Amino acid sequence: MADPKPFGLAGIIGWPVAHSRSPTLHNYWLEHYGIPGRYVPLPVRPENLGAALPGLAALGFRGCNVTTPHKQAVMPLIHHVDPLAQRIGAVNTIVVEADGTLRGFNNDGNGFVQSLRDARPDWHPDSGPIAIIGAGGAARAVVATLAAQGAREIRLVNRTFATAQALAHDLGPPVTALPWEQRADALAGVALLANATTQGSAGKPALDLPLDRLPRDALVGDLIYIPPETPLLAAARARGNLTVNGLGLLLNQARPAFHAWFGVMPEITPGLVRAIEATF
Repeated sequence: MADPKPFGLAGIIGWPVAHSRSPTLHNYWLEHYGIPGRYVPLPVRPENLGAALPGLAALGFRGCNVTTPHKQAVMPLIHHVDPLAQRIGAVNTIVVEADGTLRGFNNDGNGFVQSLRDARPDWHPDSGPIAIIGAGGAARAVVATLAAQGAREIRLVNRTFATAQALAHDLGPPVTALPWEQRADALAGVALLANATTQGSAGKPALDLPLDRLPRDALVGDLIYIPPETPLLAAARARGNLTVNGLGLLLNQARPAFHAWFGVMPEITPGLVRAIEATF
């Protein structure tokens, strides 16, 4: 538990970090719940990371989020790493314990899964086969979390087949890698399709993925939230699929971090969503 203080500090470590929506998000909650504190951006160059982390406790921080390029690099610098974060191979949340030690977690996958449940409460990771497009860090967080929560079949598709194979081998069953040429067939009978690539984000080309074999009752998620509707989500919605963008991941992964730092489990309200959307 975070050490209670009259004024709480938290932040986000990254390089660069000015683009992050996390300060808007957490400062909204601090004001909403009347908690004295501030959440600040912490731009840290990679070569300074080893000196910056011990400074969290010295400066009275309750903890911080971690973003690119530090999610993997912080792991050997933290005293305790949660088992799921170890399996993912990355940390996105650090909590400063009362004795000054650092504990690391990864809430990204759980945030995505919760965003799906927010859209369809009866959906569960074992509802049917799952197709994940991409095999990078975001995909690894989602796949590891889905497997931990009971998914029985995860089809992993990536342009570079060897990368998908390596991730499938690392995580083991229920993950199977499929070559890019089979991406359309990989959608047959799935209960969930999720894009964990950057394709379709602002300034990037659309994801090249035919949806002909995708069941119309499948849930379609995209980890991207800028733009709010990617070409993939637009195409899926047009054919009748329920779609979820990445904003829910951003909001849901933040809730347990805020709770660990400030002692309140915050709610996702329309006002919060409007505040975040105003930054797009």
